[in-house]
Amino acid sequence: MKIKKLFTAAKPNVPVVMIALMAWLCAIAASTHADEIWVSNEKDDTISVIDVETLDVVRTIDVGERPRGITFAQDHSVLYLCASDSDTIQVIDPDTGKILHELPSGEDPEQFVLHPDNRHLYIANEDDAITTVVDTETRRVVAQIDVGIEPEGMAVSPDGAIAITTSETTSMAHWIDTSTQKLFANTLVDQRPRHAEFTLDGSELWVSAEIGGTISIFDVATQTEKSKISFEIDGVHADRIQPVGFKMSSDGGRVFVALGPSNHVAVVDQKTYEVLDYILVGRRVWHMTFNGDESLLFTTNGVSGDVTVIDVDALKPIKSIKVGRFPWGAAYRPTS
Repeated sequence: MKIKKLFTAAKPNVPVVMIALMAWLCAIAASTHADEIWVSNEKDDTISVIDVETLDVVRTIDVGERPRGITFAQDHSVLYLCASDSDTIQVIDPDTGKILHELPSGEDPEQFVLHPDNRHLYIANEDDAITTVVDTETRRVVAQIDVGIEPEGMAVSPDGAIAITTSETTSMAHWIDTSTQKLFANTLVDQRPRHAEFTLDGSELWVSAEIGGTISIFDVATQTEKSKISFEIDGVHADRIQPVGFKMSSDGGRVFVALGPSNHVAVVDQKTYEVLDYILVGRRVWHMTFNGDESLLFTTNGVSGDVTVIDVDALKPIKSIKVGRFPWGAAYRPTS
């Protein structure tokens, strides 16, 4: 019913009109939802969904065993989740939280990355020393690529030409030609590489080394190391400063690095490689994601079982949100 007609028909009874109008406005408000942060809880076999406006958990979703890697399709219509101990990739409807179907993944999928074609998942299989490539449309494995021992980190270049797998025990980054699904280079990094990311322009590859305590930066054109970043925090022993996940700002200005059991996030200048600051967060910070406008950064803190919300401009934590046990991965979902 149009509002004009509502008022015309109900002039003699203004309170009725106001009640109907308020009900209509409430219905409109209820139909809009705040953006969300989805967090995989490794020990609880759940996902916690955080409302970005209220900074509260609004849903908890049961999933497969030991969920870790988590990412959305490019249109955010489905969520892909590594259920590591279930040896599968689960495909989830984010509106209902229901598991739609599963994808073959190889054993113990830990991290994965979605190719820019929005179709192929590159999956690190930690127990099998392989990278599995799955077609999400046909739901079939299209390739399995031998890599180093205990693969974990996965990345794909912005143009989709190169995929990277990092192997923890071999301490290497493995370079995969996605047109042939074959290795074309292997580069040494420091001990126990955990995570990899290409810069937005595709010219550099960054790889974190958890036990080595560093991030190595490679020239993509030559696969040669061009720089290395180390970290030092007053009052924290060097053995506890363990770079794992990291997130690059879309403007190419800063990189935020989770430093594991040091309970800090480092802020790095992406151009100069200078460490600008350290931010205290929860215990054993692992991975992170931005909200839509990158004004907030959400970190998963495994041991304390919470998510720290960081004001990106102020470089200060503003809230700690309790989630499930051992939160691992995080992904942003716009809902409007």
